[in-house]
Amino acid sequence: MGPTHINGRGYGYWVSDVLGVVACEMSVSRPAVHPVEAPPLTDAAENPPRVRMKDIQGMPGTPGGLALRLAQFVSAVTALGVMVSYTDFTSVTAFSYLVAAAILQSLWSISLAFIDIYALLVKRSVRNPRALSLFTIGDGITSTLMFAAACASAGITVLIGNDLEACHRRQYCATFETATAMAFISWFAICPSFLLNFWSLASR
Repeated sequence: MGPTHINGRGYGYWVSDVLGVVACEMSVSRPAVHPVEAPPLTDAAENPPRVRMKDIQGMPGTPGGLALRLAQFVSAVTALGVMVSYTDFTSVTAFSYLVAAAILQSLWSISLAFIDIYALLVKRSVRNPRALSLFTIGDGITSTLMFAAACASAGITVLIGNDLEACHRRQYCATFETATAMAFISWFAICPSFLLNFWSLASR
């Protein structure tokens, strides 16, 4: 009983030691995994940088835009000068309206032409949202006024020349026709500026 009892107790201690070693090895080989929080999104990920729209000729601050402004100014001033050369233009409301619209158009176009010249000299972009909003609204107003004045003057010119047949008595119909044609040319020149400014503003 004595040796058997001792050997049994020794064997039990040996088994417990082996199990303890195996448990330790298992705890070492399988480390505990703790959840890790994802890093917060940076400003660059939340707000990716916008791609700048390519400069298109005709937009503010480009040579094409400057050419359009100069064309608008020259045609408006020509329409104004030709109409004013007829001394009695104030007797017709449409012609007075054309003179007023031409003055507004020439002042607006030459002002923006100076802005384009400055932007080209200093190589600076003037297409920020506020400036584009101002350019778009101004072009929309002046183009609408110029188109309405040109249409009204054309109607009066047709009335005088065809319906009343008064052109053969006085040589002023050519003056009316020239002023009206230059007003339409000024309107045609301002339409691309308005459309490009509106597109540039809408694409932001």
